[in-house]
Formats: sequence, C-alpha cells, structure tokens
Amino acid sequence: MAWELDSDRPIYAQLVERIQMQIVSGMYPPGGKLPSVRELAALAAVNPNTMQKAFAELERSGLIVTQRTNGRLVTEDEALIKQIRQGLAEEHVKEFFNKMKELGFTGGEIVEIIRENQASEE
Repeated sequence: MAWELDSDRPIYAQLVERIQMQIVSGMYPPGGKLPSVRELAALAAVNPNTMQKAFAELERSGLIVTQRTNGRLVTEDEALIKQIRQGLAEEHVKEFFNKMKELGFTGGEIVEIIRENQASEE
C-alpha cells in the first residue's frame, strides 16, 4: 500500500520524515540495513529519484550511512538517533499546542485534556 503523502509539502521532505520516524521507532534498528531506493520508492509509490533525494538528505544528517558492499545502513550512533527522536517529538508537541490554541484552549486546559486522555488510556 502506498504511503499517504500530502500534496502541499515537498514529497522528498515527507519521505525523510517517514523514514526518520521508522528509524527512531526501531523499525530499522541501529546498524540495520535499509531497503534499496527502488524497493522503498515502489512501496511509497514515488519516483526513485525522489527517494534518492530523501536518502541523500538522511545521509547528510548522519542518520544513514552508505557502504559500497552493504548498501545503506542506519547509523550505529544511538545518541544521534535519540537526539533526532527528541527533536521530532518536540515538533509534534509544538504543532499540537499551536492547533489547540487555534481552537481557543489555554495552556492549562490543554494539559488537563492530555491528563484526562492519558487516564482513560491506562
């Protein structure tokens, strides 16, 4: 099944975010091999050149490394993975708070909603 991608943002940026998410969540563990550009492009239903651009961005960030004989691997730098995970979490929290404030909620009300939902999950 093709990945859900928004038409209002660059596709390669969304691919970067998706693969980052898969790495920090453990789907691709540190030192683990990533599927090829063509395999992931087919899975995401995007042009291989677009996936290649996303891989290049991930490589620049240090999250993946290319080995000539092994293909692309997730970095073994667990501190970097943790840092990227934290950054992604902070982005999601900021986005959530901004949307809730647009709905007219105060910071305290937002925290209370989170507490109530957390309690119902337990």
